[in-house]
Amino acid sequence: MSSYNTIRSLQTALTAGETTVSAIVDLYIKTIDAKKQLNAFLEVFTEEAQQRALQLDAKRKSGQPLGKLHGLVIGIKDNICYAGHKVTGGSKILENFTSIYNATVVERLLAEDAIIIGRLNCDEFAMGSSNENSAYGNVKNALDETLVPGGSSGGSAVAVQADLCHATLGSDTGGSIRQPASFCGVVGVKPTYGLVSRYGLLAYASSFDQIGPLTKSVEDSALILEVIAGADEFDSTASQKPIPAYTSQTFPGKAKIAVLKNTVDHPGIHADVKQATETFIADLKTKGHSVEEVAFDLMDYLIPTYYVLTTAEASSNLARYDGVHFGFRSPNAVDMETVYKKSRSEGFGKEVKNRIMLGTFVLSSGYYDAYYSRAQKVRRILKEQIRAIFKDYDFILMPTAPSVAFKIGEKTDDPIAMYLADIYTVLANLVAIPGLSIPVANDAQGLPIGIQLMSDKFEDGKLMAFAKEIGY
Repeated sequence: MSSYNTIRSLQTALTAGETTVSAIVDLYIKTIDAKKQLNAFLEVFTEEAQQRALQLDAKRKSGQPLGKLHGLVIGIKDNICYAGHKVTGGSKILENFTSIYNATVVERLLAEDAIIIGRLNCDEFAMGSSNENSAYGNVKNALDETLVPGGSSGGSAVAVQADLCHATLGSDTGGSIRQPASFCGVVGVKPTYGLVSRYGLLAYASSFDQIGPLTKSVEDSALILEVIAGADEFDSTASQKPIPAYTSQTFPGKAKIAVLKNTVDHPGIHADVKQATETFIADLKTKGHSVEEVAFDLMDYLIPTYYVLTTAEASSNLARYDGVHFGFRSPNAVDMETVYKKSRSEGFGKEVKNRIMLGTFVLSSGYYDAYYSRAQKVRRILKEQIRAIFKDYDFILMPTAPSVAFKIGEKTDDPIAMYLADIYTVLANLVAIPGLSIPVANDAQGLPIGIQLMSDKFEDGKLMAFAKEIGY
């Protein structure tokens, strides 16, 4: 697959008759089977993908107009609904649930001739930074199977990293696309909140969640985002703004980039990540771009604010999984009370239960003002500060994660250390701006290091155009 580095090169080869969609699908299916120990895919839609490949080959040979994503083989995170297929959110509580409708992003992928090859493992209900919280086992990093791939979209990142498909969709609530992209050495895009419809996405925290692509090039991410973005009558939070042709956007002139004070010098950052960030900044300056440090005194408030607000929303969103409406019902239940208690206790994993309890606590009488209300105020202040920065700068730059991929099990007993893995990524979700992680270097052991760029709301095209301009 390495000869088709982009969707464009793939489509050029198809048009020239160098290969077929059927051949590409068959090769991916064989590769998935050969690397099944990575546990990236929970289910592969083998026969369906092969049948669709034959249809697309016939469509191309007949001379019919082809979709923008013709021949693209893509995997979807196991929290995105695909009609007639299971969707579990990585949870036992939905282990036998089959979706009766398509997510809007799925509809748009299929309309442009993409092939959905399977559903990808993830942390349960997208809650996690290492993909160790899935009810179906942890995903392994393809570079070193003793390492985590990052989370919660770990399966989505590994599938691209290990050439199990050309691209994937993940969801990003506080870094769940960008952080695993950094750990796996791929490109990850978290769009502006509202740019991509959330219809058909299992909700974790509704005011944070966004679906986005993971790919090997920014060009591919731009093309996929061009297809899946846009207004949707099924999602009132989806923006009505027209979607530009992201793939043809260019970035003119030189950029003015802000580096938030205390991010590169944060006490929790790994030395190799700091070095890679400083080298990247120096390279940008050499190319004529302006990179300046700007004051930002709220760094220590990001993680607490994020977890207070997201757990509050999660406690509400996950109330629907009760053993009555759909999903898992405990065989040990004997009356209505035990149906609720036992089904939720047995169906949810430890991390999800922790976050539901925390969210219920911060919303409870006597604590709402002390925690939830204050966190909302901090979120508003963050938005004001970031808006002020974008009046003077094109982009904000910081590391994607404070470290490279860590060992499986290394942080499972230290939730604070695990939560701090998202220290650089939660900002974009808190203030609803787009974020892009690009692989820029490797550490001394050869593990990928990602750099994150962020732009103002709905400047996703500008962000990706700049990333392409500097070689990604």
